[in-house]
Amino acid sequence: MTDKIKVAISGISGAMGRTIAGICASDASFEIVGALDRPDSPLIGTKESAITINADAKIACANADVLIDFTTPMASINALKAIQNTNVKAVIIGTTGFTAAQNDEIAQFAERFVIVKSGNFSLGVNLLAGLVARAAAILGDDWDIEIVEAHHRRKIDAPSGTAILLGEAAAKGRGGDLSKLRLPAREGITGARPQGGIGFSAIRGGSLIGEHDVRFESDSESIILTHKAHDRSIFAKGAIAAAKWAIGQKNGLYDMGDVLGN
Repeated sequence: MTDKIKVAISGISGAMGRTIAGICASDASFEIVGALDRPDSPLIGTKESAITINADAKIACANADVLIDFTTPMASINALKAIQNTNVKAVIIGTTGFTAAQNDEIAQFAERFVIVKSGNFSLGVNLLAGLVARAAAILGDDWDIEIVEAHHRRKIDAPSGTAILLGEAAAKGRGGDLSKLRLPAREGITGARPQGGIGFSAIRGGSLIGEHDVRFESDSESIILTHKAHDRSIFAKGAIAAAKWAIGQKNGLYDMGDVLGN
């Protein structure tokens, strides 16, 4: 491997893909060697940073050390399958909305790659997750926890990956597992809220980049921990930091807590 980290970018036509490409192009540590997009993309065959965009992950990653992927669950899984026999060392996954079975599949791929997977690559969000875990550990389960998230109208999954990340932090603080503490979505006559559960509310509209409130509610007071993203570059910069970190690691499944040394 040369001094520069050779990177391929999946989902190059998306907002995150374009942002990541711009940051990589301006960072002397990186060289963009591959660009990947969905088969029906009008950009297939055109160029991004002098690299031809194609729909074949194996071709896009032929000379890459790292694949950065912010796409869809099936696209991410298919890319991992396609690049197993390439020289790719690390895969940075910012895709959200995976099923439990897909997460298990990604864990198996971590035997072949260094995978850094996170619902959010922002430094601020990952610091917030630590605060949420601490608050949940201190406050009793008579405090209701509700995670309220807001995103642009084009986002296809709900709750957001960030909301799930924060929910997992809250569950960890309470010494439990989110799959057991998570409350079902509310619609119709739902009855009273059960004690100790973690709820989620999702807002979709306009061009909101990402806003998350973790609300701790008791009968007499409220604590609200908030993060608002003003620019997508915060996620791209986190993914770039993860790529630099991942190159020096052993194969395995990691998250941003590992990258930040939390």
